[in-house]
Amino acid sequence: MVVLGFASDNFFTLDNILNLLRQISINALIAFGMTFVILTGGIDLSVGSMLAFGSALTAGVLASGMDPILGVLIGLLAGLAMGAFNGVVITKGKVAPFIATLATMTIFRGATLVYTDGRPITGLSESFVFEMIGQGYVFGVPFPAILMVAVFFILFLILNKTVFGRKVYAIGGNEEASILSGIKADRAKIWVYALTGMLSVLAGIILTSRLNSAQPTAGSMYELDAIAAVVLGGTSLAGGRGRITGTLIGALIIGVLDNGLNLMNVSSFYQQIVKGGVILLAVLLDRRSK
Repeated sequence: MVVLGFASDNFFTLDNILNLLRQISINALIAFGMTFVILTGGIDLSVGSMLAFGSALTAGVLASGMDPILGVLIGLLAGLAMGAFNGVVITKGKVAPFIATLATMTIFRGATLVYTDGRPITGLSESFVFEMIGQGYVFGVPFPAILMVAVFFILFLILNKTVFGRKVYAIGGNEEASILSGIKADRAKIWVYALTGMLSVLAGIILTSRLNSAQPTAGSMYELDAIAAVVLGGTSLAGGRGRITGTLIGALIIGVLDNGLNLMNVSSFYQQIVKGGVILLAVLLDRRSK
């Protein structure tokens, strides 16, 4: 961050910091859900597609004149249902998470294209509530950043102070042992994937509000940034070990890299190389430390 600050005079300006927080919020929300999934020893490749379908559905009902709050709730419930479907396929169908979510990634993306007919949905609600979600400020701070912090604290408490959080760690540490100790692993995992779906759609609604339109291609490759944030935050891909605080830091690192490299006018081609190198270095250092 210090290097980027010296490389660009605009990096440490208030406007850029606030813009950075707004940008980070979308990846951070998805990554928070991904943290729960990876802690159970799973993976979810469909988060970008769930984001696209949930935000398109929300935009569609808003464009039809529905109350914005109700429209947002419908979108979040759709995310919850899609995530739960992933969980059911994985737990009841005994399909590996990578394969199951790879399939639903394609299914949900196809459903988005069918629903939107491959075209952006515009003419959304001009309601203050909906515009506030992606464009609003509270005491000069972007509302998406405030929402990100609020969700972070709620999930932090769930993961560290509740029985459900202990179940998540236990399942990732040793699922068979957790089942023998009385934990209903399948039910917990379904809820974990459902939570991830809902958070992905929440991120999509922020993006839709910010752009005032829903794009059928929204969320493409977002799953990679989310996984990268979780890994950079120190969560083990083997499950059972990690902290959601680390995920927030990981999302900040990725956001700072993207923002700083853009300010330095670095080609997007080179940006991918730099981001990949940083992620690889972080994983190697984590392995070495363990």
